[in-house]
Amino acid sequence: MSDFMRIAISEAKKSGVDIPVGAVLVKNGEIISSAFNTKEKDNDITSHAEILVLRKGSKFLNNWHLDDCELYVTLEPCPMCGWAILQSRIKNVYFGSYDNNYGAFSKIKLQNFSNFKPGIYGGILEEECNNLLKDFFCKIRN
Repeated sequence: MSDFMRIAISEAKKSGVDIPVGAVLVKNGEIISSAFNTKEKDNDITSHAEILVLRKGSKFLNNWHLDDCELYVTLEPCPMCGWAILQSRIKNVYFGSYDNNYGAFSKIKLQNFSNFKPGIYGGILEEECNNLLKDFFCKIRN
């Protein structure tokens, strides 16, 4: 589990001017897609790492049903991404940092509004994921 999160962390480090969030989609123990935030770079509000990794995974499988897939993401998904995750029927979601303001699964509990209930596991390599965010925001504030 932490190996895939480490890869998501590596993806997050590629975000450049964007908030460092990385995501990895796994099926049968193999990575089928990976992505990082490009919202600022693309000037596209939907270019969150989670949305991008779901799009790539759907293309790879030629199916929007991602039932047997697991998602690893460095920051708890926002409500937009959370709903896309629920709709795609991801089996398990693993995230690093909790989003105490807008967290789709821990704060808002978006899963309570869906018939589909994935496994949701937070705090995976949390300190490393938190440090990515802290370092980013320190840099942009200076």
